[in-house]
Amino acid sequence: MGNALKKAIYPCLWFDGNAKEAAEFYCSVFSDSTIGEENPMVVTFNSSGQKFMCLNGGPQFKFTPAISFYTIIPDETEIQSIWDKLIINGRALMPMDSYPWSKKYGWLQDKFGVTWQLTVDKPEYSDQKFIPALLFSGTNFGKAEEAINFYTAIFESSSVKLISRYGADDPNGQDGTINHAQFELSGQLFAAMDSAVVHNFDFNEALSIVVECKDQAEIDYFWEKLIEDGGKESQCGWLKDKFGVSWQIVPEILSKLMSDPERSGRVVQAFMKMKKFDIEKLKNA
Repeated sequence: MGNALKKAIYPCLWFDGNAKEAAEFYCSVFSDSTIGEENPMVVTFNSSGQKFMCLNGGPQFKFTPAISFYTIIPDETEIQSIWDKLIINGRALMPMDSYPWSKKYGWLQDKFGVTWQLTVDKPEYSDQKFIPALLFSGTNFGKAEEAINFYTAIFESSSVKLISRYGADDPNGQDGTINHAQFELSGQLFAAMDSAVVHNFDFNEALSIVVECKDQAEIDYFWEKLIEDGGKESQCGWLKDKFGVSWQIVPEILSKLMSDPERSGRVVQAFMKMKKFDIEKLKNA
C-alpha cells in the first residue's frame, strides 16, 4: 500500500448522551486542550496534539480497564494535580505512589468510567502524551505479543519500541508474558500488557480505535486485515478483531459530509445500512 498507510489513528470513547460534558471535563483537566468539531452525535477534542472522539452512542456499552490511557506527565507537581482532578467521583485502581517501575505512578477510573495510568516516566523515543494501553487478561491472557505482531504487520511505519516480561519469580505464574510493551502503528504509540489476575472485564465497544482512510482501497485493506483469523464485522464501519478490540474504519471525508447540515441526515441513513463503508454511496447520499 506504500507510505499512504501513515494515517490518523485515534481513540473513540462511547458515552450515553454526555459526550460534550466529558470532552469539556478532559479539556479542563489537561493543559493544551481544545474542543474540535461538534454535532449531536460526536464531539472531538485535541490535547497535546492528539485527537479524541467522544460519541453519544447510548447506554449499551460501559468503559472497562481493558483499554486505558497510559499518560506521560514528567512533572511531579502536575501529575498530582491531574490525578486530583481526574479522581473526583472516580476511584483509584492503583494509588498514586512510588513503585519499582516508576518513581510516581497511579491508575484510576474517572467519573465517566474511563481509566488512566499516570506516570512521570517519559520514553526517550516519543513525545506522545497519551498512549492507549491494551490489557490482555481472561481468555486473552498471554496474547499481548501475538497482538503486537498482528497489528504491526498491518500498519506501515510500525515498530516495537519496548518489551518487558514477567520473570520466573512472578507470584501469579506469568513468567515470560508481557508486563509492559510499547509499539508504534503509523507513528502512533500504543502499549500492551498481559495479566493472569482474574478480571471480570474484557475489550468492548466503549473504547474503539478509529482509522481514517483516504480512499476505498484503504478501507478495504484495513477491513480485511483486521477481521482476519476470527474477527467480526459490525455495523457502520465498526469491526472487532480476533482479540475483541473494536476498530472503526472510516473515510477521511466522513467528518466533512457530516458537517454539512443539508446532507448529514442522508449520510447517516446511508451508513446505517452499511457494515464496511462504501465511500461512493456516502458521497451520493
